[in-house]
Amino acid sequence: MNADASIRAKARRRRIAIIGAGPGGLCMGIKLKAAGYDDFVIIEKSAGVGGTWYNTRYPGLTCDVKSYIYDFTFEPNPRWSGHYAGQPEILDYMERVATKYGLRPHLKLGAKVVAAHWSDAAATWRLTTDGGEDIVADVLVAAQGMFNELNWPDIPGLDDFPGTVFHASRWREDHDLTNRRVAVIGTAAAAVQFVPEIAPKVEQLFVYQRSPTWVAPKEDPILTEADRETLAKDPAALAALRREFHDALEGVITFSNPHLLEAATKAARANIDKVEDTSLRRKMLPSVPWGCLRPLMSNKYYPTFNLPHVELITGGIDHITADGVVSADGTLRRVDTIICATGYKVRKYLTAIDVTGRGALPLSDAWADGPEAYLGLMTSGFPNLFMMYGPNTNNGSLLYMLERQADFIVAQLELIDREGMDWIDIRRDVQTAYNVLLQADLDKVGVWQASCSNYYRTESGRIVTQWPHTMAEYKKRCEAVDDGRFEMGRLTVDA
Repeated sequence: MNADASIRAKARRRRIAIIGAGPGGLCMGIKLKAAGYDDFVIIEKSAGVGGTWYNTRYPGLTCDVKSYIYDFTFEPNPRWSGHYAGQPEILDYMERVATKYGLRPHLKLGAKVVAAHWSDAAATWRLTTDGGEDIVADVLVAAQGMFNELNWPDIPGLDDFPGTVFHASRWREDHDLTNRRVAVIGTAAAAVQFVPEIAPKVEQLFVYQRSPTWVAPKEDPILTEADRETLAKDPAALAALRREFHDALEGVITFSNPHLLEAATKAARANIDKVEDTSLRRKMLPSVPWGCLRPLMSNKYYPTFNLPHVELITGGIDHITADGVVSADGTLRRVDTIICATGYKVRKYLTAIDVTGRGALPLSDAWADGPEAYLGLMTSGFPNLFMMYGPNTNNGSLLYMLERQADFIVAQLELIDREGMDWIDIRRDVQTAYNVLLQADLDKVGVWQASCSNYYRTESGRIVTQWPHTMAEYKKRCEAVDDGRFEMGRLTVDA
């Protein structure tokens, strides 16, 4: 075996640890196997694969990206039941993918990574799980994404409420809501989906809205078995449908087309008109432009508020007592169940765990002004660390974006293979220059500059979640070849 072949063979034995068995971790594992890297482990805190689609199971949960572009391009699914797949279908798809592509032997389920520390001397990552296990890897891929730490509302008395309290993203399937008096705190994505589903069974439903958001009508035709069979037997027809949905999504995600913005606003306003009470409609009409907050879709949400036992409260919550929720005006509404639909702490990313890089630099210190990365994938000072669904990569179809990220990671692993290097890092000046331009581009997205309460921005005002361009532009940048972007190194090897 010649020297180059020996280096490549050794490199293929790099130990790779992946945090998270959601779509990102699964995609990464598949891409690694395809490239010949088989020494990897996927560490997942839950008991199964699927990530958010495994952990989050509230009634009515569906994806807000059309099904035929919310699957991997290498594993298209012709048998979605509708244009917007529900949680059980998506979870089933993820489980099938994990099995089909041989990922099951690589899974370490029920293990939560609580710390990850880089060793300059050994050029390795040492991961610690909540069970006290240490895992040493040459390369770390953090594929846990944004949706990890639940965001609980800070309301006096919530922790002492004697009834049932749970977060929408950790739905209590063992708690029957039939004939219950229920308070829902929050009116964003989760509430818009589950409120119409639980309303018919509860005795009384109080929905507490801090600020209204746009909810557009949803075109979601049911696909017949004949429709699915046609797509399964005609790959060209399936590919054409996927292109149609992909191109349509590309046309809206930059929020730069004034005609599309006007049409979307008009449709959403018409959707609000399904609320019969004119004063209530005014309370549910956002004061910010469509797209400032995360755009939502539902045909059921607004009509739910025509039901006599459903009430929207907009004045805020003062505190919670043993009997129920007291609003800012002093009104007590008696409830036995409180559901917090208040989302996640999405801006934490990898700082949700204890991470240190070169010179034992804590990631929380490196990100003191907010999460920052190159292409959302690498952050300077943390060699051999790659992120999936990292800072500023949220837009379009997540699965499409994850594929581009996995391809980028494999390309850089192959780069250090060819060079015979032990580690790779993004240069600080490259990362800084990239983010200066990125923030300038984000500032050009007009609807994101309005005064709306959203998860996009840090306290410093920087947008750290969103990608301002198309998916095609992200793909182009991920595929660019420029070895000068990186700093690489080799450990001293005894002769």
